[in-house]
Amino acid sequence: MTDLKIKFAGLELKSPIIAGSCGLTADINKLKEIERFGAGAVILKSVFEEQILMETERVMGDGNYPEEGDYIRNYIRGHALGQYIELVKAAKSNLSIPVIASINCLKNGEWVDFAHQLETAGADAIELNAFILPLDEFKESAEIENMYYDIIKHVKSRIRIPVIMKISHYFTNFTTFVDKLKAYGADAVTIFNRFYEPDIDIERMTVGVASVFSMPTDLRTTLRWTGILAGKDPQLQLSASTGVHSGEAVVKLLLAGATTVQLCSVLYESGLSVIQTMNHFLSSWMDSKSFKTVEDFRGKLSYANIDNAARYERAQFMKYFSDRKD
Repeated sequence: MTDLKIKFAGLELKSPIIAGSCGLTADINKLKEIERFGAGAVILKSVFEEQILMETERVMGDGNYPEEGDYIRNYIRGHALGQYIELVKAAKSNLSIPVIASINCLKNGEWVDFAHQLETAGADAIELNAFILPLDEFKESAEIENMYYDIIKHVKSRIRIPVIMKISHYFTNFTTFVDKLKAYGADAVTIFNRFYEPDIDIERMTVGVASVFSMPTDLRTTLRWTGILAGKDPQLQLSASTGVHSGEAVVKLLLAGATTVQLCSVLYESGLSVIQTMNHFLSSWMDSKSFKTVEDFRGKLSYANIDNAARYERAQFMKYFSDRKD
């Protein structure tokens, strides 16, 4: 009998499969279904700092007095955060699995103190979905990275529950960056967040939005960095996200060293029952390999025993082309 239980960021999960932050996790009925189909935890839909700022600008316009502007800004902010706190409370009262709140933040500051209110509302952990678009040509890369460190340090100083940092792979020295996030208090790291991606209609000559869903081929980048990071630090708690569309992908990421695996796009495309399907695949695969627990095989194919990951990848790349007959 296989056991899918796993410990992640100090939380006890009945499965390593997590429902990632998305519109589906803002609905209590859907959250109940997600739990029924066997998810180990849920990450609630993010509360976006940008949305609050944009709504404030839309309402304020150009003709407000400073005092009026402050009132409107505080009202919109308080209303949005109040609604999110109610979502956390409702999720906690209806679910038995861990409920992880999600904050999508642009910068450090008083706004990040909202994490304390989420802790008080009952959230089991906080996922900080941070992305600072580096558009200032006068800022050094270290200055941008320090902004992330300041965010995690600030939040960790305010709350006791686990904090998970969700990041992109757009960093010069990614392994060092993740090492420092952990050193500054991150209990776990999620790789990777997805962003707005533009597309261009060449007939209308307009800029639009590309598909918001990931594709199975997106797994490659996630798999590569999961293996590298887990191999470099086996104690690092990693949640792998982006490109996870099958039970096979779940197994691959766990073998590479992920502690948990997050689903999002596939929940929309295949329905919430895909969680049950993936759990069944994972359990059957473990049984076929005589693994009793996830920890029996997790990280077996990370880069732990490879002295130089780049050299290894280069060798595999060259082997691929030398083996081709065409």
